[in-house]
Amino acid sequence: MKRLFLSVFVGLVALFMPQDLKACTGITLHNSAGLPVTARTIEWAGNDLNSRYTIVPRNYRQRSYTPDGAPNGMSFTAKYGYVGLAVQQSEFVVEGINEAGLAAGLFYFPDYGMYEPFDKAKAEKTVSDLQLVSYILGRCRTIDDVKAAIRDIHVVTIDPRGSTVHWRFTEEGGRQVVLEFIDREPRFYENKLGVLTNSPSFDWHLTNLNNYVNLKTGRVSKQEIGNMQLSSFGGGSGLLGIPGDMTPPSRFVRAAFFQSAAPRLATTEKTIEQAFHILNNFDIPAGIQFEKGQDVPDIPSATQWTVATDLKHRRIYYRTMHNATIRCFDLTDINFANVKYQSFPLDKEKSQPIEVIKVR
Repeated sequence: MKRLFLSVFVGLVALFMPQDLKACTGITLHNSAGLPVTARTIEWAGNDLNSRYTIVPRNYRQRSYTPDGAPNGMSFTAKYGYVGLAVQQSEFVVEGINEAGLAAGLFYFPDYGMYEPFDKAKAEKTVSDLQLVSYILGRCRTIDDVKAAIRDIHVVTIDPRGSTVHWRFTEEGGRQVVLEFIDREPRFYENKLGVLTNSPSFDWHLTNLNNYVNLKTGRVSKQEIGNMQLSSFGGGSGLLGIPGDMTPPSRFVRAAFFQSAAPRLATTEKTIEQAFHILNNFDIPAGIQFEKGQDVPDIPSATQWTVATDLKHRRIYYRTMHNATIRCFDLTDINFANVKYQSFPLDKEKSQPIEVIKVR
């Protein structure tokens, strides 16, 4: 039954969901001591992803799915325990952190990536793109470990009709890389900026930032035109002209400027709160990605959840479209040698608690 569900789900998504329904925005902040916090959104306008959290203990063994629609790919065992956020199925972890302080996340990357084709003869060394985060979190401590691990495997899509993805990996000290498969070959980029969205490729986004060299924080100075004096209407006018649409290039530019303007706060906890506030600017309202007259799915937001991760203190925080209360997993409180594998919905109830203030 599980195998049938996987095949039907992935097939329907690939056949009927247009590419512009998917979006993700990632940023990286640092506190005053230089400790990193990664944060990101995940968007899907087509339906509720029924997202889950998954706790994976050390020595937990799982097997990758392949385009055959069955878990007949590489079998891998977790050296490190980790906490991950998954979509649709507990195996499909798309964001998480392990007990060694390595964070990993999957971002959609349609039309520009290309994996190698699935070869059944190489199935024992094949990992699906939707399970690569799990593979890396269970195996790796550092970016160098990630690079070595990728050299040893073949990454494929579960359904060739679906979108390709790319990944962001960050180690405890703050070093971060982006992994993309271009022309069937893995390509790593050092991500010193700390921002990631979707297509086109990461290096294109960095080049595109030069189109906005005129933007700056603060207020634009007054100037005279003829006998008329011009002045800005309000603070932040130095960013006049920053792109405001929801396409990946525009979100990348906004994220880069908003992130760079953020002050470094005293603690990682305050930095976590700051990350959620910044990412409020990237919430995608349900409906705007559909043509007029199209049916809009009955979900509160296309931004289904937002997550922020404190790598030094091994904490991962999240909130959802159903409940904006920030919830946290502290990995230092989890005994990954003894904890059982478990997976539960991100929301016990899909509703936002509202406090009624009594006036006497």
